[in-house]
Amino acid sequence: MKQYGVRDFVRFLPKTPVTLMTPEPTGGVYREDGVASFLARFGYDDKNGRADRRNFGGVYAISRDFHADTGLKLVMNGFDATSGKMTDLGGGIMLVDRNGVVAASWTFKDMMAHWNRKHAQAAYVPSLSRSPPPEYSYGAQVLMCEQTDFILFLKAFAVGAIYYDPAIKIENVSSLRPVIKRRSQFRVNHTRLTDIYHTSETVQIT
Repeated sequence: MKQYGVRDFVRFLPKTPVTLMTPEPTGGVYREDGVASFLARFGYDDKNGRADRRNFGGVYAISRDFHADTGLKLVMNGFDATSGKMTDLGGGIMLVDRNGVVAASWTFKDMMAHWNRKHAQAAYVPSLSRSPPPEYSYGAQVLMCEQTDFILFLKAFAVGAIYYDPAIKIENVSSLRPVIKRRSQFRVNHTRLTDIYHTSETVQIT
């Protein structure tokens, strides 16, 4: 069950994209050298002027070129978008720089297990929030989705409907105890959710 923020319970228009899952990279500089080294190499100084902090963010989709801030591009190996078939079970999704260095990667095997476990059945529930203090209410119009498979995920990824939208940072970089926040988000616009399930329907909960 996943909630998504809306502006009201009349039109149910989503305020932000839906975060599908947040798997940590299983390869590349991120995994081999650590998050701090990854951020030192591919991150950038905080744009709001907060001292001693480096961030790694932005939107990375198959259809996009190298990111201006990080110098990385998202690529996928082992999937033929034309036939809609996996051509290499050892393939995966990677962030690479202009020299072909793999900054971070996720294998198909790991992502498939994560996807099938979390999305065999899914309910997307609209929510409203206000603060302070934080308070939430939930709408009765729920999108119910079933019968997904990893090929649907890869098809959506291949056309840029699903994209990587990280929120990774390190604070107190120069101290003896820097603080690292990890969040590797794979996201999709709400209007494309039904593309990644074989069956879906909107139901009214009473």
